[in-house]
Amino acid sequence: MIDVPDLRNTAEQRTAVIRITVPRSEIQTAMGPGYQELMDTLKAQGIQPAGPWFTHHLRMDPEVFDFELSVPVDVAVRPEGRVQPGSLPASRVAHTVFHGPYEGLGEAWGAFEAWIAAQNLKPADDLWEVYSAGPETGPDSATWRTDLFHPLAD
Repeated sequence: MIDVPDLRNTAEQRTAVIRITVPRSEIQTAMGPGYQELMDTLKAQGIQPAGPWFTHHLRMDPEVFDFELSVPVDVAVRPEGRVQPGSLPASRVAHTVFHGPYEGLGEAWGAFEAWIAAQNLKPADDLWEVYSAGPETGPDSATWRTDLFHPLAD
């Protein structure tokens, strides 16, 4: 399910983002249009993504998703519509990789959080998921890869 977790330091990353706050039940209907809007805006501004897209979850609430739909960029995006410039801060993080369909992410996060607790680490309030390989890479969801990052509190 998940690779053996590790600890690492991440560098600050410039991003283009759309902030989305929706009830948990609406996440699937919000992601597709948000992703398309983000990519269309980058293309219109002549900006290429500097890596795979990701979601930066700003707070954890069982009923509400409050996150930034994000893509790393090397140059600042101009604010347009819901698209804004942003950044992912440099952080000390716990990291693992989940292999499989997006429907398995909840269970993967559970296993990852259990590992963090077993290491006596204190997680911060935010986390992010990098969609390194998904449906665009092929229909076999067993080959999909999502990198999970949970910043650690000091």
